[in-house]
Amino acid sequence: MPLVHIDLIAGRSPEQLKNMVKDVTDAIAKNTGAPAEHIHVVLNEMEKEHYAVGGVLASDK
Repeated sequence: MPLVHIDLIAGRSPEQLKNMVKDVTDAIAKNTGAPAEHIHVVLNEMEKEHYAVGGVLASDK
């Protein structure tokens, strides 16, 4: 059972998230041979105030 975790900054539409998990599932199935119904995708959305690069919060960019 492949388990994929995706961390991303919040702000995508439900349609964008739906399309992303479909594409990720298709890619994992294609490259591992795992059936799509056994592939789990977990989305972890975080606020810009909870993510930083180089000491700068994404909300400050």
